[in-house]
Amino acid sequence: MERRWLGTIPLTGLAVLVPLGLAHAQGIDKIIADAKAEGQLTIIAVPHDWCGYGGIIDSFKAKYGIKMNELNPDAGSGDEIEAIKANKGNKGPQAPDVIDVGLSFGPSAKKEGLLQPHKVQTWNSIPNDAKDAEGFWYGDYYGVLAFEVNTDIVKNVPKDWSDLLKPEYKNSVALAGDPRTSNQAIQAVFAAGLSQAKGDIAKAGDEGLKFFAALNKAGNFVPVIGKAASLAQGATPIIVRWDYNGLGDRDTLKGNPKVEVSVPNSGVVAGVYVQAISAYAPHPNAAKLWMEHLYSDEGQLAWLKGYCHPIRFADLVKNKKVPADLLAKLPPAEAYDKAVFPTLDQQAQSKEVITKQWDTVVGANVK
Repeated sequence: MERRWLGTIPLTGLAVLVPLGLAHAQGIDKIIADAKAEGQLTIIAVPHDWCGYGGIIDSFKAKYGIKMNELNPDAGSGDEIEAIKANKGNKGPQAPDVIDVGLSFGPSAKKEGLLQPHKVQTWNSIPNDAKDAEGFWYGDYYGVLAFEVNTDIVKNVPKDWSDLLKPEYKNSVALAGDPRTSNQAIQAVFAAGLSQAKGDIAKAGDEGLKFFAALNKAGNFVPVIGKAASLAQGATPIIVRWDYNGLGDRDTLKGNPKVEVSVPNSGVVAGVYVQAISAYAPHPNAAKLWMEHLYSDEGQLAWLKGYCHPIRFADLVKNKKVPADLLAKLPPAEAYDKAVFPTLDQQAQSKEVITKQWDTVVGANVK
């Protein structure tokens, strides 16, 4: 077995090698002790019904006996960043220790000096393209663009983007937002284009516009923002949206109508949220312990129960750590193997193309 070593420490004039695993164990024990001494953790923008967070919060409190101070559950990513800025010198209850924000906010907050680094024990199983190399921020969970389908109406569930052009889907396909303003809708157009461009990200924006132009010309595109209600009523029996929203609708609608969520065979685009610790955290060790909890197998599986794919999903599946009954509620695990995580620059480039040319190329006024 390969042995990895952290480094050397002085002991009676000698250099003694310390196994990396032992160093991690020693480190986590100190974090736990120091976190318990702090006694509290302040979180923000974490509703209990989002991604299984309620269970994660309860398990953290039960396991470590640390009080949770929950600020503004309905806040957005921008609000979280502003809360750090507004409380730089405040050690009171309004200063967040940790944040859970959209991908773009991680690098920008690091650049502004608002974050402090911490690499969790499971660091190596987090994909490199979903974390800051220095540990200032790291992806926590993601969704992929998928087809949410009312199978009471649509008998043949589409398996790929090209299927949506078939005559049988006339007046059936909608986006979950306006592609001129909604990130989810912009990413959907990008995903369709990525499929048409055979994975060439540079062409995805243009190809996505061409695809939706063809979909609109065929009479298959419905220029209405798709929601659970319009899906159930049959006005938009196929909606392109984040898989976790579709799976959540499936539970909420309780079989009336029956809903299936299908991840396309190509053009699988993931949208990532990230975790980080405030540079001004009043409870820095409780914050580190919270991160360890979130990125443990237990924390990652709790997010999955809320239908948000944890960032370590591939690692968990590979090591057979996902319960069979939980996997059975999700699209096939291999459907996520092709997931593409666009960089911020790639997202910005495609957004520029899609938002500015939607009207001229597609000509559908989504509202």
